[in-house]
Amino acid sequence: MGYRVFLAGASGAIGRRLAPLLRAAGHDVAGTTRSPAKADALRAAGFTAVVVDVFDADALSRAVAAFRPEIVIHQLTDLPAGLAPDQMAAAIANNARIRDEGTRNLVAAAGAAGARRMVAQSIAWAYAAGPEPHTEADPLDLAADGPRGTSVRGVAALEQHVLNAPPIEGVVLRYGRFYGPGTGVDAPPQGVALHVDAAAHAAMLAMDHGEHGIFNIAEPGGPVSAEKAHADLGWHADFRLPVSS
Repeated sequence: MGYRVFLAGASGAIGRRLAPLLRAAGHDVAGTTRSPAKADALRAAGFTAVVVDVFDADALSRAVAAFRPEIVIHQLTDLPAGLAPDQMAAAIANNARIRDEGTRNLVAAAGAAGARRMVAQSIAWAYAAGPEPHTEADPLDLAADGPRGTSVRGVAALEQHVLNAPPIEGVVLRYGRFYGPGTGVDAPPQGVALHVDAAAHAAMLAMDHGEHGIFNIAEPGGPVSAEKAHADLGWHADFRLPVSS
């Protein structure tokens, strides 16, 4: 039996790879975008298209309430295509705002609509320096300066909003750096790497598996351990969608 799933950020790199997984599993999905031009693509992917700005708290609350989701998946970001260097300074601040203010609005809307679980995208390269590989219990680098500090504090705000909103069961996925279709990056980046298909699959698994809390989602052999995700979610980094997807 499928769930009613509200996917915030459905037109992004993960949302596009998550669409066929959700459709194949029989879920009824509302997917959001800020762009009316992208709504047709969401409908073609089998979603109910919702055009809404996460910073418009009232409009977002109405949209979530109208759909009545059991599960909300938060894949919202504000990053330029291919992480274009000349746009990243502004993007880091915009992304931190989405992680804080946008997440707060989404959590409030989900709670008011009666959603029981939220699965949210975080990042796995925000840990403070220390023994590796890092586990979910290690501290974040909250004392960082400059752009990194802005990103890490945005991540911390997102995680606090999602994990401290009972009765919603909050699940945070700390993703590695993406590569694969739609990311603008073909090969695994150095450090904490993650194929976008494996990222989408982790979100799918987290709808049903894993207790309230944080999970590292990254390829083995790097500075972050994903053993908890392997054990509790049944997740593996080698998952790939069929080539035609």
